Amino acid sequence: MMNSMVWVWLAVLALAVFVEMSTMALVSVWCAVGALAAVFAAYFNVPLAAQLLLFIGVSIVTAAVVRPLAKKYADPYKVPTNADRLVGMEGRVTETVNNGYPTGAVYVDGKTWTARSEDGTVIPKGELVEIAGMEGIKLIVRAKAAVPAA
Repeated sequence: MMNSMVWVWLAVLALAVFVEMSTMALVSVWCAVGALAAVFAAYFNVPLAAQLLLFIGVSIVTAAVVRPLAKKYADPYKVPTNADRLVGMEGRVTETVNNGYPTGAVYVDGKTWTARSEDGTVIPKGELVEIAGMEGIKLIVRAKAAVPAA
């Protein structure tokens, strides 16, 4: 017959999985992994104190290792747009980019975009630039000569 703590840890595991499935916010998945470790410990009659330490330790280690990776790849606040594809592309300055006088335009991918310099340097008309990012509907650019060779 199974140790009663096996059932307790299985209940904790089920509760943690239910909470995670309800929220999908990476809240309790760490506890589910810790509870799974504790289930095995209880099955092999490890003392209760060791089961609790195993549950807490595995939960903390799992959260510390996996959470940063999961947040990086599942950022709920990042909303991708079609314009994101411009990042990394090359464009030509059609109006001098000068953050001090908020002027600047870049022609890239068949369209002219308002542009600002990534580091604040003035980029004259006619220069080639690389699209470093976007802020709203403005392209953030850097002079092509300043781009490090890959």
